[in-house]
Amino acid sequence: MEHGPRLIIVCGLPGSGKTTHALNLERQVHAVRLSADDWMKDLSIDLYDEAMRGKIEALQWKLARELLSHGLTVVIEWGTWGRSERDNLRVGARALGAAVELHYLSAPADVLFDRIQRRAMEDPPIQRNDLMKWADLFQAPTSEEMALFDRTVCVQL
Repeated sequence: MEHGPRLIIVCGLPGSGKTTHALNLERQVHAVRLSADDWMKDLSIDLYDEAMRGKIEALQWKLARELLSHGLTVVIEWGTWGRSERDNLRVGARALGAAVELHYLSAPADVLFDRIQRRAMEDPPIQRNDLMKWADLFQAPTSEEMALFDRTVCVQL
């Protein structure tokens, strides 16, 4: 697992620590980290523009596949809220001969909201009712799904 191409998918809701975790991975395993939020901020695109987020994630996935085909390690920090999205990434990376890891970060909604409020990074700020809606939409990885990955890491706050 330490040699050859590897895709690390960082999964979780806002405030779960995805960025901190992904930044640590980037340094520890000498990976290329891809974050739609970072690109959107750098391009002055509204973080809530789902159409643009989809386009950026598609570009990042194209870049990730190219990097994996060169034997590199890539960290995708999109949140990957749905199982089908994680499945597509896993299957696509495996088709390139890459190992695939899932790093799932979770915390109770109150903890997530408190962390979001303290970091105060979003503009406009995330509201509690939005976080609760997202938590309802989020498909947490099941043990059955986690068994499909080469390695899983679960971090609970």
